[in-house]
Amino acid sequence: MTERKFVKPLKPKVDVNKVNTRILPVEFEYFEPRTVKEVVELLSKYGSDAKILAGGTDLIVRMKQRFIEPKYIVNIKKVKELNFIEDRRDHLAIGAATKLREIENSGIVRKKFTALYEAVRSMAGVQIRNMATIGGNLCNASPAADTAPPLLVFEAKLKIVGLDGEKLVPISEFFLGPGKTVLKHNEVLAEIWIPYQPEGTESAFIKIARVAMDLAKVNVAVALRTEGGVVKSVRIALGAVAPTPIRAYKTEEFLTGKELSEAVLEKAAEIVKTEVKPITDIRSTAEYRREVSGVIVKDALLKAYERISGR
Repeated sequence: MTERKFVKPLKPKVDVNKVNTRILPVEFEYFEPRTVKEVVELLSKYGSDAKILAGGTDLIVRMKQRFIEPKYIVNIKKVKELNFIEDRRDHLAIGAATKLREIENSGIVRKKFTALYEAVRSMAGVQIRNMATIGGNLCNASPAADTAPPLLVFEAKLKIVGLDGEKLVPISEFFLGPGKTVLKHNEVLAEIWIPYQPEGTESAFIKIARVAMDLAKVNVAVALRTEGGVVKSVRIALGAVAPTPIRAYKTEEFLTGKELSEAVLEKAAEIVKTEVKPITDIRSTAEYRREVSGVIVKDALLKAYERISGR
C-alpha cells in the first residue's frame, strides 16, 4: 500500500539562497509505493508534476536550488522489484534502483563487465555511491553520465514499464538530448539488461575530470575481442563529447580486422576526433575534449588488449 505524506516548507516562503544545503523550500506531496505497478499508477495520475526519488543525489540538490519544484515526489527506494543484481544465464539484470556501491561490490560485474565496474568506481565518493542509483544516473540523461559508455559498448537493453505493459529499449535509443530520454511521463525505468559478451572479450573505462569527485570532461569505454592479435570485434563509446553519450562507429569499422599496431591506434585516435561534437563549458573547452578523446580511446584500447593478452 502506498504511503502518502504532505510536506510543507517553512512559512512565510522566503527567498532561499541557492547554495544553502539545509533548506528544502518546496511544497510537495510525498509517496512511498511498494510495487512498480503503484509507481506507474502515481506517475500516470500526476504526470509531469511528479518526480521519482531514487538516490536523491541529483533531485534533492536541484530542489534545494529551486531549479525544479515538483508538486509530487514518488520515492521508489522501498520497491524491491527495482533493487537487485541477478544472473539470468544470457544476461545480467540490474534493478534501476540498485545503488552504485552494490554494483561496485558485485563480483560478477567486476569480472564480466569490467568497464562498468571501473565506471562506477570512478564516480564521486563512497558516500555518494551508497546513495546514488544506476537508474538515476541514466535517467538524468547527462551527456557525461559515467555508466552510459560501458552500457553502450555492452549493448545493454533497458526494461521500461508503463500502464500499457513493458518494453525493451536498446540503450543506444534511450537518450534524446541533455536531460531528455524516451521515457514518457507515465513510465519508469525498471531494469538494465546486459548481455554476456562472447568468450575472449575484455573491456576498459577511462575518465578525465578536473578532480575525482567531478563529472567527466571526457569519458570512454571500449569492449574488445581479438584473435591472433587481430581485432574481431570492437565497440567504443564516449561521454561528455556530444549532446548524448555516443558510439564511435567509424572508428570501430576502421579497427575491425586490423592488428593493434601503433600506427593503427594513432589513426583510430584521429578518426575519433572527427566523430565527437564537444562544446565548451565550465569544465573544459571543445578543443581539449576533442584532443583528449583520441588519446583516451587509444589508452582504453591498449588497456583492454593488455587484459586479453594477460588472460
